[in-house]
Amino acid sequence: MLYTVTLSITVIALLVVAIERSRRLRTQSDFMVAGRQLSATVLVATLLCSWIGSGSLFGGAENAYQNGLASLWMPAGGWAGLLIIYFVAGRARKFSQFTVPELLETRYHPLARVLGTIAIVISFTVITSYQFKGGGNVLHLTFGIPIETGMIIVAGFVIAFTALAGMSSVAYVDLLIGFLATFGTILALPFLIHTAGGWENVRSHLPADHFEVFGHLSYLQAIGFFLPTFTLMLGNQNTYQKFFSARSERDARISVVGWIIGTVVLETVIVLLAVVGSSMYRTIEAWTTIPHAARFGVPSLVGAILLAAIFAKVISTGNNYLFSPASNIIHDVYHRFVRPAASDREILIVSRLTVIALGLVALSLGYRPSVLKSAFLAYSIYGAGVTPVILAVFFWKRATTSGALASITSGTVICLIWDFLSRRLLSEGQVASGFLAGLVSSPGMQKFCLLATQLEPIIPALPVSLAALVIVSLLSPRPVESQLRPFFGEAAAAAGDK
Repeated sequence: MLYTVTLSITVIALLVVAIERSRRLRTQSDFMVAGRQLSATVLVATLLCSWIGSGSLFGGAENAYQNGLASLWMPAGGWAGLLIIYFVAGRARKFSQFTVPELLETRYHPLARVLGTIAIVISFTVITSYQFKGGGNVLHLTFGIPIETGMIIVAGFVIAFTALAGMSSVAYVDLLIGFLATFGTILALPFLIHTAGGWENVRSHLPADHFEVFGHLSYLQAIGFFLPTFTLMLGNQNTYQKFFSARSERDARISVVGWIIGTVVLETVIVLLAVVGSSMYRTIEAWTTIPHAARFGVPSLVGAILLAAIFAKVISTGNNYLFSPASNIIHDVYHRFVRPAASDREILIVSRLTVIALGLVALSLGYRPSVLKSAFLAYSIYGAGVTPVILAVFFWKRATTSGALASITSGTVICLIWDFLSRRLLSEGQVASGFLAGLVSSPGMQKFCLLATQLEPIIPALPVSLAALVIVSLLSPRPVESQLRPFFGEAAAAAGDK
């Protein structure tokens, strides 16, 4: 009963805030960047909530269950990325656009805007899909309903919630969720350690390498954990949209400091919760460790708060990653190429319909078996296909349109091919049967496909993407002054054009 009441109160609170914010919507700017009025405090909460969701609570838990503290290589990539983001935040707010593809068009070409949109829609829709799966698990543990049914309920809630008020509802609801998630996870950790019999008992029930820096990971596998979150953090459209929504450049920069502190604390606590839970529950699905521990490993009140926090985080991250690709389709394709003269009212209506359509696609993708694999695929597509050209916008004046197009295309395509090889051609380390097996019948090709199952897509994709950006840019004519001026100023742009 306590779990039901706590979860119900959380849902009602979220709905009240969303409905209240939706009543204030008047323009496209209100829907997409909250009227550019977000303070540093609100920014910290919404940045933290958009970053830490099912990827951390379920994918990160699956990683920690399998690899122990070495799984911290995954969030550490994000922490490293944040140090660089601090120097980008003010520049991003100064540019003051709506989306990352819009930024790519200004710096490169309209086609870069379209290709960037495709990469973002693919990766963010995958991220949204496992938010639905995580929320379905919470409802299963709370109410006993099948996870598949819970996924449908959560998808319906997130779709409706996001369609109501766009960035305005996302940002202000994150204030509530940020507090609840921080309080719930930190509160639960000492209780879970106590239930497990103390830290020494936790160590005695797990392999020794679960408490080593690399554990049983190779250096290449550790890099495979680090790079996807590092590159996603550097180029994450959700981040840039929040900066575009900031009240000022100063608010954008200050928010990054609070974000760094919050994400290091929260993600470390999440990994510790999963490690302790893995010592207690060795027969459950790895990705369900934290909600399972919340339901059965801590006092009821603490567990109810933690489950509510998990559910709220799932809703928040689902909102962020459903809203973002929808805004791309509307602003970067529909309004830019299909209906340039569309009114604000028309754009709001089409935006909400797009949210519904993408939400249904995400729901259909939610049946992939591993949250961790889904997370790494999404992060890799974005990190290899979008991040290099975004960073070149701000830091490399020699980057050209041809280089950017080659980088986006090669990074995205290689990630998708690598994922296809690891999932379709091989099953549990064995070559799949049927026609596809004939494609990998040679010993050399079989070894290659086995390698594909062990390394994340970003390992092959990022070097190719970077090489394409650099080599093609150096072989093509320099960018003209008009492409550089919005980002480097007139003097620097004139110098770069020579």
